[in-house]
Amino acid sequence: MIWALLLFVVSILLSSFFSGSETGFYRATRVRLTMDALAGSWVARGLIWLTNNPALFVATTLVGNNLANFLTSHAVVMMARQMLGTSNYVVELLGPIALTPFVFVYGELLPKQLFYAAPNRLLRWGGPFFLGFAVLFLPVSAILWMLGRALRYLSGEAPEQLQVSLARTELQRVLDEGQEVGVLRPAQRQLAQGMFLLAGKPLSTFCVPMARVVSVPLGSPKADVFRLAKRQANPFILVSERRGKRILGYVRILDLYLSESELVDEFNAIPEIVNTEPPLSALIHLRSQKQDLARVVDEAGKTTGIVTTATLSGRAWAGA
Repeated sequence: MIWALLLFVVSILLSSFFSGSETGFYRATRVRLTMDALAGSWVARGLIWLTNNPALFVATTLVGNNLANFLTSHAVVMMARQMLGTSNYVVELLGPIALTPFVFVYGELLPKQLFYAAPNRLLRWGGPFFLGFAVLFLPVSAILWMLGRALRYLSGEAPEQLQVSLARTELQRVLDEGQEVGVLRPAQRQLAQGMFLLAGKPLSTFCVPMARVVSVPLGSPKADVFRLAKRQANPFILVSERRGKRILGYVRILDLYLSESELVDEFNAIPEIVNTEPPLSALIHLRSQKQDLARVVDEAGKTTGIVTTATLSGRAWAGA
């Protein structure tokens, strides 16, 4: 009877541990784990490795939960047999059912609530045990992990989708916590969200194709440029060759208005940005160079469009 009761307690603890760890895994903040890993914590490094391989983590928790449930049912059957002194299939069947509410509360609900409230602290405490179980269950969990990869390959689903979803959820939670404690103001939180969303999109999304770019020839009258700028609602106008379509640069309307010349005879050079550069990096580059726009080129050096600082900044504030 003592061994059956001890097995029951151990199985409940295992069920609590794996159920809570699963919730804590999705609630943990990657930034804190990274800081702990940089500080020399091998547990944090192991947890970060698992966050980069979420399929293996899920397989480990799945094996652990199933093992805990099997041990719980087996312990209940052992106690029923020892209490009655004989094997009764009806009691063995009703015993696990009668203890289901107890197992649900203490093996599922309560640990999930605890890990939900303090995921990082409890994961740091239980991390060594979970990493040990991950190694112990590796022969079985590796099969489930490879099966999951095969299913993803057949369905065409990218393996990084779960990581991106976790990172996005984690980022949203960090920003929410920052606003709640007063570190971030609503406008700062909105800008931070917009910048992270901006960084995840290709630069071509924010480019104006060359076919839609409006320009004036070098030497055009200022009055014509003012009318064109007013109609286009642009603070600058591109300048092309006198007898060609090649873009030479651009002129700011304010600078042109302050100029004493009645013709467009000066212009600013347009910097080039490769289309593979992230939008956030392009925005930082334009801001640091104090430029209003840039020419976006492909790997062959061919111009594919024009991107403006105002467009990138506006999309960052608008949440991309």
